[in-house]
Amino acid sequence: MSIEQTKRRNAGHFAWPGVLDRMIAADLLKTVSAILLVLVIIIVSQKFIKVLAQAIEGNISNQTVFILLGLKTVIVTSSFLPAAVFMAVLIVMGRMYQEQEIAAINSAGGGLFYLYRGIFLLLLPVTALAVALAMYAAPWAEAKTQELMHDDRQTADVRGISAGRFSEYSHGELIFYTEKVDDDGKMHNVFLQNREGKKTGVVNAESGRLKTLPGGLYLLLQNGERLLGIAGQKDFTLEKFQEYAVHIDSTVYALSLNSQAVPTRNLLASSKLPDIAELQNRLNTTLAVVLLAFIAVPLARMSPRGGIYGSLLIAFGIYFIYGNLQRLNYSWIIGRAIPAWTGYFWLNGSLLLLGILLALRSYGWRWLLQQAKSGLGL
Repeated sequence: MSIEQTKRRNAGHFAWPGVLDRMIAADLLKTVSAILLVLVIIIVSQKFIKVLAQAIEGNISNQTVFILLGLKTVIVTSSFLPAAVFMAVLIVMGRMYQEQEIAAINSAGGGLFYLYRGIFLLLLPVTALAVALAMYAAPWAEAKTQELMHDDRQTADVRGISAGRFSEYSHGELIFYTEKVDDDGKMHNVFLQNREGKKTGVVNAESGRLKTLPGGLYLLLQNGERLLGIAGQKDFTLEKFQEYAVHIDSTVYALSLNSQAVPTRNLLASSKLPDIAELQNRLNTTLAVVLLAFIAVPLARMSPRGGIYGSLLIAFGIYFIYGNLQRLNYSWIIGRAIPAWTGYFWLNGSLLLLGILLALRSYGWRWLLQQAKSGLGL
């Protein structure tokens, strides 16, 4: 049964999705998943190398590394989902043109409207996913990343404490050793050497524990003795104690979240230009999924004999220009070069116009008008 016969048979009610729609959507889903997986692995791997380098330097803890890896995956997925959809539509449509599948669909009475129907069958859940990622998941992941980095920075000087090893902290002002560390952080048989002005203190204690108190980070020691004096002189003080606190670090780093980590609800209530620009950028990320998919269909028809990847070079050029203009628009809004109310309308309008021009160039306006009337049942 041809598509035209099916249309006459189903006249009077909306028959969607059909077999063709589900076939296109399923093919696109597999292609989008594969492309997105490759992009995420490449980008996250590059970021993971930087995170790993910071862990080696002691700037972040080993436990934080894999948490950051998961958070970076969420952020990268949100950023590259429009690109994955764009390339997937281009590849699938290019393959259908090359294998004459679209010619068969046209000869059976179908047309451009049926192609877009199948594409938008997938775009509905993908756009919903893009909204969830850009508006909620990615800002949360960015905020969590900055919080973890901040917490690790606070304890960077004492993170290397381990049993059976001498460690140096506070630029050599403190040397620390412990024979055993329990899972709860309690240390046994603690040795510590620190400086108080010109005097050097040597402390031995049965146990100890790190604790954050007003004024900074302290090492609380129990049941020990302390020797204090100046090297080379006989004036030394020896005292025993039940509890003794050694000041480790008084540095307090303030946590300041950038606009990318601010929750969307806070951006909606803000009148600051960076917040307005960030909110518009998140909205534009979700809109880009639909617009890029729209222009990919006529773009795939531009070189049907060039293979599946015949138009990828042109597509990469379009996406590269679009991505750079998007970042440029963001900086223009913050720098007051353009009014904030304009947002990304000019950029998205240009992309929509490009898609229309490509469709007119490939199909002609009369054929497009006929297909639109046919698809809408007019």
